Amino acid sequence: MWLSNSSNSSCYTFILVGILGLEAGHIWLSIPFTCIYIVSCTGNCTILFVIGSDTSLHKPMYQFLPMLAITSLGLSLSTTPTVMSVFWVNYREISFDACFSQLYFVHSFSFMEPSVLLAMAFHHYVAICYLLRYSSILTSARIGRIGLAALCRCLSGMLPSLFVLRRLPICQSHVFSHSYFLHQELIKLECADITFSSMYGLAVVIFIVVLDPLLTVLSYIMICKRVVSITSQREHLKALNNCLSHILAVLILYIPMLGLSMVHWYGKHTSSLIHTIMANINLLVPVLNPIIYSIETKQICRGILKVLMPKKSFSPWHHST
Repeated sequence: MWLSNSSNSSCYTFILVGILGLEAGHIWLSIPFTCIYIVSCTGNCTILFVIGSDTSLHKPMYQFLPMLAITSLGLSLSTTPTVMSVFWVNYREISFDACFSQLYFVHSFSFMEPSVLLAMAFHHYVAICYLLRYSSILTSARIGRIGLAALCRCLSGMLPSLFVLRRLPICQSHVFSHSYFLHQELIKLECADITFSSMYGLAVVIFIVVLDPLLTVLSYIMICKRVVSITSQREHLKALNNCLSHILAVLILYIPMLGLSMVHWYGKHTSSLIHTIMANINLLVPVLNPIIYSIETKQICRGILKVLMPKKSFSPWHHST
């Protein structure tokens, strides 16, 4: 069934294990995974609908949220086919072309989220440090260009590495230890020189996964310096509360991502179950983003309540954007 050294690489068939050692319980594990995908799709689609239908939310401070929602939705939809086929119907085979398609979209959307969060950090920086020039700096056209630049940067980032990997022979085991494909796993299966793919992958990681959080941290250092210079305690709390939902989104993205990277780079001799758990934890990120912004952002929460109960009116409460 498998080809180990063929010039026609498109004939390869891969096997997804799911969660190694828990194969007998996959049907039960499918229930929480299904709930995760339902909540993710429902939550992110609700954010898109609320912001799109409520004209009062067509402001710079909310225009980055649809980008984040689309990114989270794309990541969920990229992993859904293989995860559901493994856990629900125990169908584990996947073709070579489907493998590379999933690799491209999973990593593109994974790289897109740090870029969107960096843009949101820049928004908070401008809103707090340059309040009087806020509307002139962050125009709708400029936000659109920022989003387009982030999209092009991430969609094109993985293409050269995947193009080279696609042409290399695969002569190792065709079994993946996850329920979806990762670039780090595929490199291990290649039996040719993978120097370019490894170095290029490292460069992409440094340019996006490392640079983006560093710039995000730099933005918050500048924000903290500005907040410290404010004498009013109330203004301190207001400024920090404005950033709270974004800080939580940054933490829930980078903590699992850092853990997965550490396991892949330094945990080569650890249990494969640890690798699988860390990979599956990343699936929670698209679920938590809409929950955080729905709870912490007053206007979004009110918009959702208007959709659910359109005949009632809702007064504002103490959460701020």
